[in-house]
Amino acid sequence: MNVGSGVHTAEPVTDGPGELDITPDQQGLMLAELVAFMTKDTPSVQHVLELTAPHLRAVAGLTAATVFELDSETGMMTPTARIGEPGRRDQLVAGKVFRAPAGGKPVVNGEQMAIRLRIGGQTVGVLLLTGPELAALRDDTIWTMALHFATTLQGLAAEKQRQFVAHSSATIQELFEQGMTAGSIESAAELLAESCATAFRTEHAGLHLIDAEGRIRYVHGVGFPPEIRRALDDNLLGKLAAESPVWRASAESGEPVMISDIKTAKTRTGGFAQTIGVQSFIAIPLMSGNGPVGMVMAGDSTATREWGARDRLLAQQLAVEGALIMDSARMRQAAQVHVEELTHQAFHDSLTGLPNRKHLLDRAEEAVEVAAATGTRVALLLLDLNGFKQVNDTVGHHAGDVLLQLVAKRLQATIHRPDLVARLGGDEFSVLLTGDPDQSAALDAGERICVALREPFDIEGQEVKIGASIGVALFPDHATEYGAMMRDADASMYQAKRGGGGVRLAGA
Repeated sequence: MNVGSGVHTAEPVTDGPGELDITPDQQGLMLAELVAFMTKDTPSVQHVLELTAPHLRAVAGLTAATVFELDSETGMMTPTARIGEPGRRDQLVAGKVFRAPAGGKPVVNGEQMAIRLRIGGQTVGVLLLTGPELAALRDDTIWTMALHFATTLQGLAAEKQRQFVAHSSATIQELFEQGMTAGSIESAAELLAESCATAFRTEHAGLHLIDAEGRIRYVHGVGFPPEIRRALDDNLLGKLAAESPVWRASAESGEPVMISDIKTAKTRTGGFAQTIGVQSFIAIPLMSGNGPVGMVMAGDSTATREWGARDRLLAQQLAVEGALIMDSARMRQAAQVHVEELTHQAFHDSLTGLPNRKHLLDRAEEAVEVAAATGTRVALLLLDLNGFKQVNDTVGHHAGDVLLQLVAKRLQATIHRPDLVARLGGDEFSVLLTGDPDQSAALDAGERICVALREPFDIEGQEVKIGASIGVALFPDHATEYGAMMRDADASMYQAKRGGGGVRLAGA
């Protein structure tokens, strides 16, 4: 297509009988104004349309005009500027221009003219004019006007692309930075949902995660009142994700699902989209190395929305980033669980689950320091079982292990937090009493333990009876540091054992 650039400002007309006076060339004036306007401003398409409309009314009786922007990836045309009332067949007539040669004449359909807008060999849109005298437009007017619209569309498209790249890059960078510190899959997924709401500038966003059986195990929402949050839990938790057509479409393809109007989509009754109440939405599958683990949905509840190629591209980028931070969070979570297990093993007895000797030492030294600083007391009880060896010899070592586990449970039922019950090894246990216990309170605790342990134990249907010998020492009554307390309590325990059991206070 050759675009004419001549600008006519006036046409000489002979002033004679029956002929017109010299009048301005309306089309030339319009083109001159366009040139002046485009060189000093960065207009919107609507600005350009409003500038040309008065001239087109004067020349061609223009009644309406629409500029359609073309999405080169999807082929969809979107009205981006308009004057006058739109017609029911505007989009259809505008689309006819694509059946004509790229450099051909405009398509005329009755009182409508569709002009292809091209620049640099690329079609960027269509200008649709409606009026009774469109044939009065000269070719140079049409093509020069079309070039101005195409230039404007191209410039705005470039700016939109720049803004899109900047916005998406900032969103993904922030998601990456925050996601790489997420300590759980749930927190990583929540970050992704918030990023989706920001990225697509939607009113709402939400997500659900599934378990190994494909049931929804976790739900999170962004921008919802408490009643909607509760409804999401009630309607989704425990349900099979595959019951949702949206889930099946996104999880099976691994691609985002974009719905411009929920009325045209299949959704689960009482499902995610219906509970949120969105009119349009974009659903993004959360994928891991083992397959889909959940879905994020972002949308608007107040109006429908047209999703474009940029939205799909951004959704794909977020899905990839989401998979990375989800897998990273899973590894950190597994590592944290492993560390906690190792820590627990280091400070707890493997047979009974009680704190071990090292744990008791750390807690007791800390308790003594606090008591010394506050002028309060700490009591340490050492306990040895009476009759345990006979259980091992007569019933067996397996029964002895079971008995130790049962003893641990009774001790924990007798002594309450923040006091500590620990197993020191073999059939020897310890109790650390804090909270400023006096000698009477410490002896009472020992007596309660003796009473509890004298009750028979049932081991695989066999009744087993034992007793206890307990030595008691207090800080600062008997010792001023933990090691001395342990020695005093140990000596008292052996005194109690030689006396047949019961509770013995240090120094008594």
